[in-house]
Amino acid sequence: MTGDGTRCVGAGEGGAPGEPVRSGPVLSSTFHLGLPHDPPTRDLYGRADNPTWRAYEEAVGELDGGHCVAFASGMAAIAAVLRAGVRPGRAIVLPSDGYYLARLLAADELAPFGVEIREVATVGDWAAAIPGASLVLLETPSNPGLEVCDIRAIAEVARAHGALLAVDNTTATPLGQRPLPLGADLVVASDTKALSGHSDVVLGHVTCGDVLLADRVRRLRTQGGAVPGPMETWLALRGLGTLDLRLERQAANAHALVQALLGHPLPADLRWPGLPSDPAYPIASRQMRRWNGVLRFTLPSADAVGRFLDASRLVVSTTSFGGLRTSADRRARWGDAVPEGLVRLSAGCEDTDDLVADVLGALDAVHG
Repeated sequence: MTGDGTRCVGAGEGGAPGEPVRSGPVLSSTFHLGLPHDPPTRDLYGRADNPTWRAYEEAVGELDGGHCVAFASGMAAIAAVLRAGVRPGRAIVLPSDGYYLARLLAADELAPFGVEIREVATVGDWAAAIPGASLVLLETPSNPGLEVCDIRAIAEVARAHGALLAVDNTTATPLGQRPLPLGADLVVASDTKALSGHSDVVLGHVTCGDVLLADRVRRLRTQGGAVPGPMETWLALRGLGTLDLRLERQAANAHALVQALLGHPLPADLRWPGLPSDPAYPIASRQMRRWNGVLRFTLPSADAVGRFLDASRLVVSTTSFGGLRTSADRRARWGDAVPEGLVRLSAGCEDTDDLVADVLGALDAVHG
């Protein structure tokens, strides 16, 4: 198998003489069908399929190690996974400390129909919650806490009880972690984040280890209409070419920031799975292929977070992560059950020395 960088750079490229090296997006919503006696065409209507989707799905599916289906957003992808996994009389199990909208979606749209919703902390007792469930959704590393759970061990329990296991891999990316070889049935991600990487796309995907399950997910996409725009998909495919490079710089910046923050008196409860002293490191080092740029720490108050952001020249205040610019988000503002001053920081691709100096200077301004 070729390396990460080679696969990312070659994603979506044509190879025949006269073809563009990088094809543009196919924007048509309708396609010529031919006459009634002509054989059926693959592309019929823009809600069912699109050549740009297929190019992107092939590229991401190769990275994930399965059959990929693109969606209009990460939440659209999660919704499809929940619909694919729900069964009458059986429960679904979600992380209590993962992305909050997944829990809200289950509570608002599934619970009223009698589906039992069970919540487990990422580092909690999953084995006790799985019996009687039809779907288990993990998020590891979790957002925003960056906790890590053992995918392989939970997959064995889920399989023994006939439950599908889905893993939200947004934080790790397919270069950082491949849940399917670890036993997961589905991988779901918000490609708005690091996969597209330029903060200009809203997109998501589901990758399945089984082609029949992927076909079911694809039917759910067509029936539900949560289809991605060809232009957004093409932008994500273009961004995918630099994922390996971006992830390498972001991880290096996160490592440097963590080392610097360990010596500063202001941040508390610093977490990054790539830090050997982090509680998540033992499991993360076994199942993650490489680290990424997302870390978190807690400042004394919401006001302290505001002053930190105001003092920084390089850190932007945004609620997404995985982009070229370093960003920070005070997660309590969105309803996460975290301290008021918890900051999820996504290291970008700035020069490491510049970024470390800027963050330390901003923290000094708050502390001093």
